[in-house]
Amino acid sequence: MILPVVFPLVLLLVCGPGSTLQAEAEELESIDEVLEREFLFAGRTKRAASADPSSQVDKCSYTFIVPQQKQTGAICVNSKEPDSLLENRVNKQELELLNGELQKQRRQMESLQQLVEVDGGIVNEVKLLRKESRNMNARVTQLYMQLLHEIIRKRDNALEVSQLENRVLNHTSEMGRLASRYRDLEHKYQHLSALAGNQSAIIVQLEQHCRRGGHSYGGERERSRPVRPQPPVVPQQPTQQRPVAPPVASKPYHPPTYTRSNQITNEIQSDQNSKALPPPLPTMPSGTHQPSTTNKPSGPFKDCLAALEEGHTTSGMYLVKPENANRLMQVWCDQRHDPGGWTVIQRRQDGSVNFFRNWDTYKQGFGNIDSEYWLGLENIYWLTNQGNYKLLVMLEDWSGRKTFAEYASFRIEAEADFYKLRVGRYHGNAGDSLTWHNGKQFTTLDRDHDVYTGNCAHYQKGGWWYNACAHSNLNGVWYRGGHYRSRYQDGVYWAEFRGGAYSLKKVSMMIRPNPNTFH
Repeated sequence: MILPVVFPLVLLLVCGPGSTLQAEAEELESIDEVLEREFLFAGRTKRAASADPSSQVDKCSYTFIVPQQKQTGAICVNSKEPDSLLENRVNKQELELLNGELQKQRRQMESLQQLVEVDGGIVNEVKLLRKESRNMNARVTQLYMQLLHEIIRKRDNALEVSQLENRVLNHTSEMGRLASRYRDLEHKYQHLSALAGNQSAIIVQLEQHCRRGGHSYGGERERSRPVRPQPPVVPQQPTQQRPVAPPVASKPYHPPTYTRSNQITNEIQSDQNSKALPPPLPTMPSGTHQPSTTNKPSGPFKDCLAALEEGHTTSGMYLVKPENANRLMQVWCDQRHDPGGWTVIQRRQDGSVNFFRNWDTYKQGFGNIDSEYWLGLENIYWLTNQGNYKLLVMLEDWSGRKTFAEYASFRIEAEADFYKLRVGRYHGNAGDSLTWHNGKQFTTLDRDHDVYTGNCAHYQKGGWWYNACAHSNLNGVWYRGGHYRSRYQDGVYWAEFRGGAYSLKKVSMMIRPNPNTFH
């Protein structure tokens, strides 16, 4: 009676669905414990019955096992196997299933752990890459902004430079126009002054002639102007006597023996020709107009030293014709400064002449030869290239202090080399402020030949052998009083004497032959 009931239950437990045993391992363990207790109880009952045969006949026992979980599916019963074998098989199968499930889950956990580790490394790498990408983006943005600022700055600078260049060009053209107008007005003024001077001289001479009865007119004329001798005049032949002209003649006097090629072409000569000797008086017979009674040669001379050697010891204006040059020039000769024979090529003393001129004006020369003037680059070239010359620079400040700078050799190159300066050894007490300009080309407002990035003539307001820019600026702006205020150092200065912010009162540049020096 016991076996028929127990076996179905055991088979029911053993042959249940595999999915239920695999899904709920904990419930199976509790069922195993219940089954084990029931089987043990049934065994003890069976042994007791076999021990007492009398009770087997008289009594029957039933054991009912109520499962804790509803079972579905087919129930297999094998009544031929013993209970112990069935119990062992059930336990082994269950353990094998559980062990297989555990191994499978363990493998899955290991694979999941490996995947997690790999994914974690990838995540970290992705994070690092994202961080680097953000940093690179920030850096690229920064560089892009810097590039934009640089482009904008360069564009602004280019625009500003263009505007400044336009302003400079406008100012340059305006200054050129003003300089041209100034030259025209200066010519007119000098012409009118010459006319007035000629008329005054004629009136004085007429009065003297009338008082003295017309005697020794030529000698009186020579004695009336001892300080400023006139240019030597070539003696005229009687057949070339000029006709009588009215006292108010407006044309300057030119010696009739001069050819057109020998006429003076620079501005100084054209200014000073109007102050030459007046024509003969209308009331004077031609025979009474005698040339100078001196037997000294009347020129033209090679230079002022040649005039001094011929006996002309008075400082003043002389007519000079350099060797190998088909040109005449009127110069101021300083015969008083020891040892004499100095040819003045530049003078500043009162600011009456503007030295802010263009290239052509500096080439030909300008100013008043008995006051402030520039002899002209072309004239200086022909003078200094006919022999060995030395340079003397005389300086005077506003307190009356006088100094000098002497250079053993001085000459300039031809216009093809832009009148490059060549000076020799320095000597003097003013300090050497010209050697720094040695070997430099001449620069004006419209011809930039200096080594500075800009035009030094624009800043220094003159023409000079600028370097970058000047240690001396003797053709600058003449400021009254010495110390001056200006945006640039544009005064008449000698850096080694009173500095670049002090405009000197008087300056003169003179040359003289120096046979002991060779180029």
